[in-house]
Amino acid sequence: MEKNLNITAIIQARLGSTRFPGKVLKKINKKTALEIIYLRLKQSKLLDDIIFAIPHNKKEKNLKDFLKKKKYKFFMGSKNNVLDRYYRCAKKYKSNIIVRVTGDCPITDAKLVDEAIDKFKNSKVDILTNHNPPTYPDGLDISVFNFKSLFSAWKNAKINFDKEHVVPFLLKNSKYKKINITHDEDLNLERWTLDEPEDLVVLNNIFARFKGNFNFSWLDVLKNRKKFPEDFMANKNIKRDEGSILNDGQKLWKKAKKIIPGGNMLLSKRPDYYLPNRWPTYYSKSKGSKVWDLDGKKFLDMSMMGIGTNILGYSNDRIDRAVQKNLSKGNLTTLNSPEEVYLAEKLLQLHPWAEMAKFTRSGGEANAVAIRIARAFTNRQKVAVCGYHGWHDWYLAANLINKERLDSYLIKGLSPRGVLKNLSGSVFTFEYNKFDQLKKLIEENPEIGIIKMEVSRNLKPEKNFLEKIREITKKKGIILIFDECTSGFRQTFGGLHKLYNIEPDMAIFGKALGNGYAINAIIGKEKIMRFADKTFISSTFWTERIGPTAALKTLDEMARVKSWEQITKKGNQIRAKWKNLAKKYNLKIEFFGIPAISSFIIKSPNFDKYRTLITQELLKDSILASNVIYFSTAHMQRDIDKYLKSLQKVFKLIAECEDGKNIDDLLEVPISQNFFQRLN
Repeated sequence: MEKNLNITAIIQARLGSTRFPGKVLKKINKKTALEIIYLRLKQSKLLDDIIFAIPHNKKEKNLKDFLKKKKYKFFMGSKNNVLDRYYRCAKKYKSNIIVRVTGDCPITDAKLVDEAIDKFKNSKVDILTNHNPPTYPDGLDISVFNFKSLFSAWKNAKINFDKEHVVPFLLKNSKYKKINITHDEDLNLERWTLDEPEDLVVLNNIFARFKGNFNFSWLDVLKNRKKFPEDFMANKNIKRDEGSILNDGQKLWKKAKKIIPGGNMLLSKRPDYYLPNRWPTYYSKSKGSKVWDLDGKKFLDMSMMGIGTNILGYSNDRIDRAVQKNLSKGNLTTLNSPEEVYLAEKLLQLHPWAEMAKFTRSGGEANAVAIRIARAFTNRQKVAVCGYHGWHDWYLAANLINKERLDSYLIKGLSPRGVLKNLSGSVFTFEYNKFDQLKKLIEENPEIGIIKMEVSRNLKPEKNFLEKIREITKKKGIILIFDECTSGFRQTFGGLHKLYNIEPDMAIFGKALGNGYAINAIIGKEKIMRFADKTFISSTFWTERIGPTAALKTLDEMARVKSWEQITKKGNQIRAKWKNLAKKYNLKIEFFGIPAISSFIIKSPNFDKYRTLITQELLKDSILASNVIYFSTAHMQRDIDKYLKSLQKVFKLIAECEDGKNIDDLLEVPISQNFFQRLN
């Protein structure tokens, strides 16, 4: 060790790993990962000090207590700005040369560290690595740099990625001299790190072979890798450095897919639909037209706005205050919530043809309840449907005879697996605006007692389509149910059927009704709705007061600001702008949906790739977007202008691709999955 030259290993560690919480204190052959790293680094002949750099956070108390108990030196600094944590740690301990080690690398080899230090001292560079590019196994990563370089990075790094990962700023800037040491054999696909539960299995296997000896060489591990390949199988499908390129939301999504079927509760929120490996996935807070992810980054939502629920914007103050006021008095008790009566009265006032109402929390439930009531009333079991109506057995039964029957609606490939096969033949489908198709169905199946349909999703009714349906249902004694879970309150103050002056026998509302709070309604004529008491329909959590309270205040706010007029105007405005952009760049564009839920396609075989490109590029401008916008009253003109400015750049790229540029060269991720159909 040279006189007056302080060489320090700084080990960054935390308990708050998204994918594997507490990993650094997990036991590997009876010792924690951090103990093992410390013991192995103590074998170094060139290190003067070993310091643990941990977040200054209450959640790290167990880590702090562990380090104190072991009498290891440690420094507490910024949680997210690890570069700042390193700089302040090095400054406090007067480090001249810093060796960066991470707390998830228990195979760290002291001899390899010494070789790196020696090479750094003799090379007159600002930073030395053995992972840029990597040829050593994952888990042996070492970076060596001097304090001057660390200070420069700390002072000049601006983007979060550089602050979170310490060395990228030094590596990507040409002003810094750098060198990378490599191994003769490329072993970068070997994984000996601790970042996932599967890694812990492999590490326990590795250390078990050495029977309590913690000071073996990494080359000894390599020999065992060839001799006992089965020890290394558990984590073979995990990619190297995946954690460093994923944000916190993506890391949590990776974990979610292991413990939640499908990863989440709603198909529409799966990140593969938007931008695989890039979509933020989870939110920490929301307000107006903005959403913040788990990393604290703010996004403008020009996409689904809570899958169409937040018609008055996220976290609307007036609605939230009404909910909080009632919530402070209690949410669910032995007695009933009076708000459900007030809400029923309000909805019936808005729809004078209806005389009774029932409530559920979700749209799928509401659809199932409506079907049960209608079947009880008509005593006829068969149903004809047009549109998307949820996940329940009664609806998916349409695919029992032909698994593609529902493919012409919102989602293709809905599997009826698990649906009672006796329901086969109970549900028939017809296409929107094809009345003759429906008429034939009714003639061939006189047991059809219910027609259930969306008033409009992507297409407008043509040739008196809705009038003809109303006429034939009255003539044949068939119950007509309008599913307005999506369309309700977006173009009129109530159901979209009011726009076309068609009164159904029953109607369903959801999504926008509670502005993000869970509430759905079924309204209908008394003679039909009374049959809810002649069958069994009941649920504990349908009686809580949050949903009805939110719905009542939402309806008040809609009436106050005339929300349906605002969002329709914005939808028509955006369509005009899309049309102008398409004309400017000579692209063929087509629009779908009601104005408040506007969507477009560019008529090209490459549209799914273009849709992915739109999401990819707008995300770089902190905008959540695809080819669909659910408008809210919270979308300001400045939001629309920002979105259009960003979109114009992408339309220009798309035009270049239509002229011969390779779209695949522009895509940085796999093509997003297209779960949803564009036509009814």
